[in-house]
Amino acid sequence: MSFLKSSTTFTRFRVIDEVPAGLWARIPDKLRQFAFQDIDDIPQERSFGWTNFDDMLDTSWRISPPEKADYIAFTLRLDTRRLPPAVLKKHTRIAVQEEEARIRELGKKFVARERKKELAEQVKLRLMGRFLPIPAEFQVLWATQRGRVYLASTQTKIIELFLEYFVRTFDVHLEQLLPYGLALSLLGDDASARLDAVEATRFL
Repeated sequence: MSFLKSSTTFTRFRVIDEVPAGLWARIPDKLRQFAFQDIDDIPQERSFGWTNFDDMLDTSWRISPPEKADYIAFTLRLDTRRLPPAVLKKHTRIAVQEEEARIRELGKKFVARERKKELAEQVKLRLMGRFLPIPAEFQVLWATQRGRVYLASTQTKIIELFLEYFVRTFDVHLEQLLPYGLALSLLGDDASARLDAVEATRFL
């Protein structure tokens, strides 16, 4: 998802840790340290990491820096290899049949369960090398003055991945701003009693 489109969906977070003053100067190095690693040429199922906000292919920030006025802008890139289940099932069955023919020559009658699992893993590894990973990018804006972070996604799994990787990269924790928490941040903690008394409205 992109913040540069005419419309987008996003998730808000607030920074709950005190950001060390020295972190701001080290952010470009931190982004490069945890940058995305390409898996086009290796049979890996998925890869994720940070890339340039302006170009997801730029993992060295040569095109532009992450600093944009009062914001730090970068992108979470996630590449995933999707192996069609029918293809995996077909080739695993072929591998098991070939194994059955081989062991019959040795006087055995069936393939052990562990051997079947091993064959399935071997087939999966071999087939993954034939499928290119599908890239996806989710842009991030860190409003440094306001202590807010915006992720261009509302997918639960992407949010979980982002939160974990953000902490790993910057050693700064975030809290997702749900409607209740957002209202408290706007109205103050004294408004909690009034918010608790609010009842849902039916529009049907």
